[in-house]
Amino acid sequence: MPRIVTIGAAQMGPIARSESRPQVVERLIALLRQGAATGCELVVFPEATLTAFFPHWWIEDAAELDAWFEREMPSNETAPLFNEARRLGVGFHLGYCELVEEEGRQRRFNTAILVGKDGQVIGKYRKIHLPGHAEHEPWRPFQNLEKRYFEVGNLGWPVWRAFGGVTGMMICNDRRWPEAWRVLGLQGAELVLLGYNTPRHDPTTPQHDRLAEFHNHLSMQAGAYQNGCWVVGVAKAGVEEGIEQIGGSCIIAPTGEIVAQAITAGDELVMARCDLDAANPIKRNIFNFARHRRPEHYRMIVERTGAEPPA
Repeated sequence: MPRIVTIGAAQMGPIARSESRPQVVERLIALLRQGAATGCELVVFPEATLTAFFPHWWIEDAAELDAWFEREMPSNETAPLFNEARRLGVGFHLGYCELVEEEGRQRRFNTAILVGKDGQVIGKYRKIHLPGHAEHEPWRPFQNLEKRYFEVGNLGWPVWRAFGGVTGMMICNDRRWPEAWRVLGLQGAELVLLGYNTPRHDPTTPQHDRLAEFHNHLSMQAGAYQNGCWVVGVAKAGVEEGIEQIGGSCIIAPTGEIVAQAITAGDELVMARCDLDAANPIKRNIFNFARHRRPEHYRMIVERTGAEPPA
């Protein structure tokens, strides 16, 4: 018998630098209600959903920087989203910027949580593959200072039994790294939730700007197919504070096929009925890890970081 979970990909349009948390939460609740009205059991929001994407700006004042982060989840400002999810009986995935006290110091992470239909947090993931740079580079039209503002995630890639299957998370740049997908795949992931904020223009490789959407979908479709899992990739899209970010939020089947995709650059919900059992033929056959993987020949992947061509 099929294991069907109805999922909504809740793309967000631009968030102004001046937009408050309560204003953003109202937009999220509107999308959550749309999802509930169309039968969604799970609604997926983007990376760093609650604010404009501040890593594009050089910030030196600590208090100004901290204002972009959440110290608790839910907070007073985000509690209405959790309460509405509980009332509607709809779970959600939310990306946000997390400020915590750990190991006797303040730590900042790019984080995502999975919340159940009862409004309770099921699991948390912290972004591991941080892109960009840590130094001030004013020559850029905008910066990507994730390496300055965030630490590398310290929770690994856990999975949870949730929404009828085995569910994992990753964030934005993680999707470009096959190692991230394979770690989830080796834990039997059937559903991967993924938010992103991706500028159309990359100052370091402007010749690839025309390929931004292609590379976005290519990474997620390959990850879905090579690990036999559904993928829900959700963008913060549109021109935000002068920076154009790609959309293309989508739901991808384990075959690698896109089954639903956003067509705007604004707030938009697309949905699909996802049969988690559709992954089984791939997991049993072409990507049967137990039968075909040869990890004794993969040691270089974990022993070497940078590429080292032969002499």
